[in-house]
Amino acid sequence: CCGGGWGRGGGGGGGEFARSRRLQSMQAMIHLADRLVATLPSRQDGLYNPYADNCAYDGPENTPQTRLERLRNHLDCRPRLILVGEAPGYRGCRYSGVAFISEGLLLDGVIPRIDPPSHRLTKRHLPLREPSATIIWRTLKTLSIQEETVLWNAIQMHPHRRGEPWSNRTPTAKELALGVPALQILRRAFPNAVFVPIGKKAYELLQKTGIRSAAYVRHPANGGAARFAEGLAVILA
Repeated sequence: CCGGGWGRGGGGGGGEFARSRRLQSMQAMIHLADRLVATLPSRQDGLYNPYADNCAYDGPENTPQTRLERLRNHLDCRPRLILVGEAPGYRGCRYSGVAFISEGLLLDGVIPRIDPPSHRLTKRHLPLREPSATIIWRTLKTLSIQEETVLWNAIQMHPHRRGEPWSNRTPTAKELALGVPALQILRRAFPNAVFVPIGKKAYELLQKTGIRSAAYVRHPANGGAARFAEGLAVILA
């Protein structure tokens, strides 16, 4: 995958051929990101689409197009792993546009392939941080897999209580089904990557969809950090 370290990686080999290959790769990921988000509906009551909907708490430069651009950059690699969560939360993907990435992590400059933003993502007085996202990226770095991992959700839309954008709720079975076309596109785009569901619901959806995956790993929330890391290490062993 592109880059090195925990932050955005440096350039590869020089020369016209290397530049051409890099351009082709980026164009392919632009097309992939656009196809993924095209499967997601917009303006659904209680279901927020980061790539089509606007939020009153968005910073002025954090538009749906900006979030789509971050997703394009995130996908620009050859992943060994595709981690699949259940759904975005309001502290992470709702504003970043990428699963398990928070405003705080982006501003810290620790996310591969995505440059630190020069502006705030939200109007909140302090940047939003998602504990699960921090644990996941710390674990990926420890296992030296951060440059070869793509993060996604069973449904890449934020389920929230009506009238409460800063809330999270469990998606319904009908809502989870909306994520199936995007998962199938990801499978075709990265046929050699291992899908790793985070939690039982993501695992069950992958099985129903016919996407072969590793056993699910424990979600890192609520004291699950150690078991999440152990489960991921076993898969990589």
